[in-house]
Amino acid sequence: MGGVGGGALALAGLTWAFWPDPVAVDLAEVVVAPMQVTVTAEGVSRVREPYLVTAPIGGVAERAPVAVGDAVTRNETVVARIQPADPQLLDVRARAEAEAGTREARAAVAMAEAVLARADVDLRHAAAALARNRALAARGIIPQRMLEDSEQGVEAARAGLEAAQSELLMRGAMLARAEAALLGPGALEIAPNGCCAEVRAPHSGTVLWLEGESARLVAPGEVLMGIGDLSDMEVEVDLLSTDAVRLAPGAAAVIERWGGEGLLEARVRRIDPRGFTRVSALGIEEQRVRVLLDLLSPPEARPRLGDAFRVFARMVIWETEATLQVPIGALIRQGGDWAVFRLRDGRAELVRVELGRRTQDSAQVLAGLQAGDRVVAFPGDRIRDTTRVVAR
Repeated sequence: MGGVGGGALALAGLTWAFWPDPVAVDLAEVVVAPMQVTVTAEGVSRVREPYLVTAPIGGVAERAPVAVGDAVTRNETVVARIQPADPQLLDVRARAEAEAGTREARAAVAMAEAVLARADVDLRHAAAALARNRALAARGIIPQRMLEDSEQGVEAARAGLEAAQSELLMRGAMLARAEAALLGPGALEIAPNGCCAEVRAPHSGTVLWLEGESARLVAPGEVLMGIGDLSDMEVEVDLLSTDAVRLAPGAAAVIERWGGEGLLEARVRRIDPRGFTRVSALGIEEQRVRVLLDLLSPPEARPRLGDAFRVFARMVIWETEATLQVPIGALIRQGGDWAVFRLRDGRAELVRVELGRRTQDSAQVLAGLQAGDRVVAFPGDRIRDTTRVVAR
């Protein structure tokens, strides 16, 4: 009898000696807490309504009187001055044609002067004849008709003189135009304080960029600079189309990693109805959609945040004040379902769960768990159903 008892004790000792120790694990608690599903993307800040300043006329834009970052006032600050451009250089053939045109115009002027001189002589002759005929008509020597013919001759001669004078003026203008065609660069002199066109700021704000600081030749309508109000900013983000369809205008957002302290409040204003293709850094074609967000934080909260600065926007797709959730690290795949190892009586119990929305850190639990349950976080290969576990 004593031998049997001793054998049982020995067997129990061996069993206890080789019985596996509990697996040390990290435990996490299933809680009811606020949950927010967001999507984060890189974007750029920009002025909501930038103004492009263009050249109203063609000419030479002087060196910019303003610099990038300068404050300007609407209809007061002169942001550009444009002078007439110098004439172009003439090649050999163009100069020969212009010189021939000048000689032709001078000859026409000389001819007009001769015609004018002849018209003047004709007028004096007609006036003298009229004076004689008036004296003769007064004594009844010539008929009244001859006197009327003399008067008509004077009027015709006077009209001929006026026509000759106009012809001379026209030929003189043609000569001036022909001589102007021979002018080369530097032939035109502009008064030191003169200016052909002054362009003033179309809107109050800050000079964002200049097309060029040095003097240069510009065409009508050419862009000179951009002006914008840095207190009225927005953010542009390119989202994957699969994320954009889950987002709605009016959704809350925050701007982070913008370089300053704290987070900036924002709100989704518009989601473009049409996407575009962009190649990622890995060479993969992606369908992207442009999303615009209004910055709600006051300018004082974002000092020195300018136009086209890199930012990151986190936009809220869905949120709730209270929902049951479990850490993502506790989830495992069990066939086609999700499951967790729940702690019960010192053992890991495999429990299938039904999940709702998910974030990077937690998942919404629709069924399978209760608030206060503790689950194994990041279970390893040693964890099985009914495995003894102990908290680290």
